[in-house]
Amino acid sequence: MRGNEFPSASPCPKVTKRRAMARLAKTVVLVGMMGAGKTAVGTALARQLGVEFRDSDEEIVRAANRTIAEIFERDGEPFFRARESEVIGRLLRGTPCVLSTGGGAFLAATNRSLIHDVGVSVWLKADLELLWQRVRHKTTRPLLRTPNPRETLRELYERRQPLYAQADIVVESAAERSIEEMASRVVEALKARPDVLEV
Repeated sequence: MRGNEFPSASPCPKVTKRRAMARLAKTVVLVGMMGAGKTAVGTALARQLGVEFRDSDEEIVRAANRTIAEIFERDGEPFFRARESEVIGRLLRGTPCVLSTGGGAFLAATNRSLIHDVGVSVWLKADLELLWQRVRHKTTRPLLRTPNPRETLRELYERRQPLYAQADIVVESAAERSIEEMASRVVEALKARPDVLEV
């Protein structure tokens, strides 16, 4: 997700104050569909909380020295999912951070269970039309390399919604909300979890 796909907004004025007053006790794992804004919002969220931002897809790419699309093509999706679970497990056991995951990561029961037990999952929930507007011009989405990518996205969306709904926290996305506004909404939701965000 790139920043220019969200409305611009001035930085949140409470960022510095929040860093000084809150401590992240568990890793916050952002889940949701491709195009939901996990990377963009996650980067802003980590900045607001004063912690490190990590991206499971980037960790896999770095380790394999190949793009996600190349891994899918050469080794297949099962291989990729196995590496994904390894990376998520390793990062959850490390210093609490904000972790963005690929759209399919939360579909695996083992990943959902591990994230729930060790961290906290936050579903960035966006409607289908907003997701399509954000991903339709991208060439880096291997699952959308089909004759009808919009229909493929719809099928993925409908199949995955019930699983994303199992996330610990749900934050609704909207086209008019900026990255910083979305990150601030996540922070507000986390405040209801003192086991995650110690204020």
